[in-house]
Amino acid sequence: MEASNVTSTLFSQLDFRSERQKVITSNIANINTPNYKTKDLVFDHELDKATSKNTPVLQMAKTSSTHFSNVNAVNNIQNPKLIEVQGLEEQNDGNNVSLDTQMGEMSKNKMLFDALQSSIKKDSRLFRSVIESSAKN
Repeated sequence: MEASNVTSTLFSQLDFRSERQKVITSNIANINTPNYKTKDLVFDHELDKATSKNTPVLQMAKTSSTHFSNVNAVNNIQNPKLIEVQGLEEQNDGNNVSLDTQMGEMSKNKMLFDALQSSIKKDSRLFRSVIESSAKN
């Protein structure tokens, strides 16, 4: 049972952040590997591409007249894809991993991961309080 409709989205984002952390860690581990190219997971990029098209691809189903008509959902976003990052400056050995950039991305990813965890906890607490208050009646 899910605490709310948002719960599955939060958990899928948590999974994405976990996988992205593995990719960033792999980039850092290969910083001295000749000809290694920086990799990244593209989920946000795919979301931006899908929402920037003129045709509305991400529409919610309106099941009640009280629902907002202009709210979009991200129900049909595909799994994240692993890509090689293009346009980065290469070192003499062909490696293009920047430790500063990767550490910054790791820090950003951790902050988002922590925020998602906090949101899941709050969502669960709200769900628990609803159950407890309904049991008292």
